[in-house]
Amino acid sequence: MLHGPAAMGEPWPPQPQQQRLPGLGNASEPPAWPSAAAGPGTAAPGGGAAAAGSVSPWDIALCATGTAVAGENALVLAVLFYTPSLRAPMFLLIGSLALADLLAGLGLVANFAVRYLLRPPSEAAELAAAGLLLAAFSASVCSLLAITVDRYLSLYNALTYHSERTLGFTCAMVLLMWLLCLGVGLLPLLGWNCLRDQSACSILRPVTKDNAAVLAVTFLLLFALMMQLYLQICKIAFRHAQQIAVQHQFIATAQATSTRKGLSTLSLILGTFALCWIPFAIYSLVADSSYPAVYTYSLALPATCNSLINPIIYAFRNPDIQKSLWLACCGCIPSTFSSRPRTSSDV
Repeated sequence: MLHGPAAMGEPWPPQPQQQRLPGLGNASEPPAWPSAAAGPGTAAPGGGAAAAGSVSPWDIALCATGTAVAGENALVLAVLFYTPSLRAPMFLLIGSLALADLLAGLGLVANFAVRYLLRPPSEAAELAAAGLLLAAFSASVCSLLAITVDRYLSLYNALTYHSERTLGFTCAMVLLMWLLCLGVGLLPLLGWNCLRDQSACSILRPVTKDNAAVLAVTFLLLFALMMQLYLQICKIAFRHAQQIAVQHQFIATAQATSTRKGLSTLSLILGTFALCWIPFAIYSLVADSSYPAVYTYSLALPATCNSLINPIIYAFRNPDIQKSLWLACCGCIPSTFSSRPRTSSDV
C-alpha cells in the first residue's frame, strides 16, 4: 500500500483546475497529493510557488505533521537501538515500521522544501521527493502487514514459533521487503510519471491515473488481508483465553475482561488504519486531477497522521519499550508500572 503530499517543482505553469501533489504512497497507500490549492495568482510552479503567492495552509499543516512524525519515530528508533534487550524479531519489525514512518515524515518536509524553497525548480528533485514518499509509505504498510503476520503465526504456532523464528530469518525478510519498496520508489525516476502528459495525472501527482488506481486497489487488498488475519488472531486469542480460564478455574468475568480487551485492541488497530487510509485510497481510485485540491488535502492529512499514530499503537503500548523510555527519561521505573509479559491470549 501502500501512508505525504506535495506539488513539486515543475518548469511549466500549472494547468487550470489542476492539482499539484507530492509523490507519496505505500504500496498500499497512494502517493502524492495536491499542494497549493488555489485561486489565480496563488502558487506558481515548483520552487517558484512561494514567490507567486502565499504558502498554502494545507502545505504548512502537512509539513508540520511530517516534522512531528519524524521526531516521534526517531524516538522509537533511538530506544530500540540503545536498548540491548530489545533485539527480538518482534522489535525488528517495529523498528522497520518506525524507520518507514520516519522517512515518510522527512519526505513530507522535503516536498514542502521542493515546492517553496528550491530555486530554480528541479524536475529531478520533484521526482526524487515523490519516490521517497512512495517508498516510505510502501514500507510502512508492508511493515504493518509483517507485524500482523508475525502476531498471527506466534499464536497459530504458539509452541514452536519462537524457536523456529530466528533473528537472521526476520532480518532477511525485512531486507527483502525494503528492497521491493525501494524499487517501487524508483519508478517515478524511471519514467513512470505524468510530468510530460498533464492529462494523465491523477490526484497523486506525479503518479498517473492508471498507476494510482493500481496502488489504491493494492492497498485495499492488503487491508482486507490484514483484517482477515486479525479476525483469525482474535478467534485464536479468545480460544486460548478460554482454555486458560478453564485450567485455572477462573470465573466468567475474567474471561469477559480478556475478551473485551482483545476486541478493544483489535478495534483500535483496524479502526485507526481504516479511518486514516480507506477514504484517501477510495478517493484516489475514483477522482482525477480536475477535482478540487481541497478534497485531496482534507483526505491526505488524516492519511499522513496514521504515521503519527503508529508509534503509539505498536511501540509505546509495549511494556518493554515503556520500561526503556522510563529508564531513559527518568532513570527509574514507577512502582505502579506493570511489566507483564505478552501472552498468547493477547491480541
